[in-house]
Amino acid sequence: MTQEDAKELMEPFGALVGDWATESTHPAFGDTVVPGRVRFEWLAGERFLIERAENDHPELPDSLSVIGVMEGDEELSMQYFDSRGVHRIYQVSFDGRELRLWRDAPGFAQRITITLSDDGSTLTGTSELNENDQGFRDDLASTYRRSPWGA
Repeated sequence: MTQEDAKELMEPFGALVGDWATESTHPAFGDTVVPGRVRFEWLAGERFLIERAENDHPELPDSLSVIGVMEGDEELSMQYFDSRGVHRIYQVSFDGRELRLWRDAPGFAQRITITLSDDGSTLTGTSELNENDQGFRDDLASTYRRSPWGA
């Protein structure tokens, strides 16, 4: 894949760039709503998108992710790193409205769908987890609201 092809695949992600205030729920925390912040920003050249996420709960990790076409690949992927020391690689698709991330790792498969509102002001996401091939179950659910002043 050429550098220009990679840049073209990344164009829809421009809709995510900016600061977002988040509210998340997780089955392990009952009805607790966890506030947080997410920032999406381009690495110079707009071939990689960087996502930085912070959560205001000691059991939800902060994270850094990089989305793009990695060297030697033909498809989009995301490298995920978090404050627990976890590193994961996800496959990615984004059509400008629906962002999908998934990984089919043995014993710990995940799929995440995040939808951008028509006006571009809200992202709504749900995550599902399949541990030890027991079937997918609901995991983290988040709502992102665009913050004009920074998250």
